[in-house]
Amino acid sequence: MSVPQEALRRVEELRRLVEHHNQLYYVKDAPEVSDAEYDRLFNELVALENQYPELRTVDSPTQRVGGAPLEGLEPVRHQIPMRSIRTETDTEDSGALGFDARMLRELGAAAAPIEYAAEPKFDGVAISLLYEDGVLVRAATRGDGEVGENVTHGIRTIRGIPLRLRGRAPERLEVRGEVYMNRKDFERLNERQVATGAKVFVNPRNAAAGAVRQLDPKLTAQRPLSFFAYGIGVHEGWQVPPTQSGVLDALERFGLPVSDIREVVRGGEALAAYHRKIGALRERLPFDIDGVVYKVNSLAAQEQLGFVAREPRWAVAHKYPAQEEITEVLAIDVQVGRTGTLTPVAKLKPVFVGGVTVSNATLHNEDELRRKDVWVGDRVVVRRAGDVIPEVVGVRTPGPRTTALRCRISVRSAALRWSGSKARPPRAARGDYSARHSASKRSCTSRADAPWTSRASAKSWSTSSSSWIW
Repeated sequence: MSVPQEALRRVEELRRLVEHHNQLYYVKDAPEVSDAEYDRLFNELVALENQYPELRTVDSPTQRVGGAPLEGLEPVRHQIPMRSIRTETDTEDSGALGFDARMLRELGAAAAPIEYAAEPKFDGVAISLLYEDGVLVRAATRGDGEVGENVTHGIRTIRGIPLRLRGRAPERLEVRGEVYMNRKDFERLNERQVATGAKVFVNPRNAAAGAVRQLDPKLTAQRPLSFFAYGIGVHEGWQVPPTQSGVLDALERFGLPVSDIREVVRGGEALAAYHRKIGALRERLPFDIDGVVYKVNSLAAQEQLGFVAREPRWAVAHKYPAQEEITEVLAIDVQVGRTGTLTPVAKLKPVFVGGVTVSNATLHNEDELRRKDVWVGDRVVVRRAGDVIPEVVGVRTPGPRTTALRCRISVRSAALRWSGSKARPPRAARGDYSARHSASKRSCTSRADAPWTSRASAKSWSTSSSSWIW
């Protein structure tokens, strides 16, 4: 089958992008895109390689999980690869029902209703713990799924992880789970960071990832980390229980922390009900989750189902929609893009939503600002749209709405000049915005004295107008 040149070019571009984001996320601790955006890129690459199998190569990022060990940390080769699981982005009941239908097709109608182990999808860092004769001898990150990093020195500082298992432990047991940070612990950590003038972390997972891979265990110990176990890898000298839920019960008896809101359910309708139940609890949980995980409970059935590329057929992560919160608008700024496009941005009283602390949210454009009728002082609904860019959804409770708080600027009669750049001029002449320069943004101001001039990066523009409206 002939491969179109367009498909070949897109595959090459997607591989470059995925590897770029892997490097930023796993190695540099400086992600540029959300998980949702990364998943879209990765899934597009998977789809193209499935459509044109001749484009699939051994060095494609679809053939591994992602990320490379940091220099300075000893590499650890996983005897059994640490696979990721497929993400179901259909956030409705149909996502759960579709997974159950796929399992029934694979296992046969006689398997109905299929029994599943269901638990929250923890938003943290995947870790492998190796115990020999009940003693913790090594901890490693997932890395690229085949080779991770030895982080034993830091993991030993996490009080929730036992250094010795309780009871009669196996000769050798690899426990897999997630290191995470509780929300309250994260908030206190950031308060300390602000007080000392240190880096403020974007979200609990970002803080946990950086802590786990510190070369100095004292730095790891300063961050309040926790752990949940969710499975096993290598094991010797142990009669493994026949089910996933049985494995977790056994790990709990060994003294390892496991989720107390995990359940065993049967059939697709029960999976959907669990998804709804945990979704309703989500805001009250002390830690972040971004979905729930379903696994076929029978380990024998898991073996029968096997894997597809990097993912097990018998498991799926069923995501939740973007979260929403209510907060107050403190100001409305206007950002000037590279091409001169003006975008109104609401400056917010900081609020924790969708896994991060949000203090800015887009109002998209003038039409949206007018349609939503957002004023300074309003209490608004903020959503992390697609888990990427926070946006103001609408006004929940209007504020005092005095004329001094209204940021409406008419420049229809403005004389606009743009110099020092080949980019097209700002759309102020037809966008009803004008503002004073502040760092990389132009902010609404109550001063109506025109003309005024702004300079930045050798570019300047000025306007004179008599029609400022507040």
